[in-house]
Amino acid sequence: MLVAWVALISIPLGLGQIGLSWDALNHHIYLGWVGNRPRFDRDFLAASYQSYQFPYLYWPVYKLSQSGLSGAWAGTVLASLQWLAVPALWVVARACIPGSTVFDAAMRVMAVALALMSTLFLSLFDSTSNDLLASVPLVWAVAFAMVALDTVHRKQPASRAVMWSGLFAGVAIACKLSNGPLAVLMPLLWLHSASALKSKLLNTLLGVAAILVGFFLSYGYWGWELWSHFGNPVYPFYDGMFVGPRAWLGWHP
Repeated sequence: MLVAWVALISIPLGLGQIGLSWDALNHHIYLGWVGNRPRFDRDFLAASYQSYQFPYLYWPVYKLSQSGLSGAWAGTVLASLQWLAVPALWVVARACIPGSTVFDAAMRVMAVALALMSTLFLSLFDSTSNDLLASVPLVWAVAFAMVALDTVHRKQPASRAVMWSGLFAGVAIACKLSNGPLAVLMPLLWLHSASALKSKLLNTLLGVAAILVGFFLSYGYWGWELWSHFGNPVYPFYDGMFVGPRAWLGWHP
């Protein structure tokens, strides 16, 4: 883990800076500002409809931009947060390559290294993009699902691992709604977390319930803010679905 952390922070330290993309100028800093304090009463479409994305993952970028840190050190802080995906990758590698020999351990190290060497993965370390940070809970959801699969071979209950997998999947959806199409596939893993059909179904239901809990705990406050101002907790998406509830409540946002 330490070697991986040093490798990741070496990118912004080696470059001496991080880049500001169009997205950073358009909404990365602004959303972090909104995460610091909602601005619905002051701004309207300040960064187009991206003004209403879940803002809290952008808060570190905003605070770093206000701190006076150099780009290299700001990038180091962001890389340290993105490093949180690495332990989850190790858990997945250990579940897929479970042997105890030196060769098995070396293959696990290589698997994690290959994951970290992806061009797409590395391209996010020299910018303010939060895509990798938003993916961290989803990677942990997969990691706990793999732990649940591993318990089948050890004849141990998998319910706790499935619950954590579902909670992280729910958090991932809250962080970025586009994680949803990936998170809804998690039951395909949970269905293999037990031998008996009844246990498989119960684990899957537990995981789905945990997704809902994780999502509402993470997204609840922001969803309430959007509902209070626009009558739509995922504004501007699916606004037509909330016309009926708004009319039934007798108010117009």
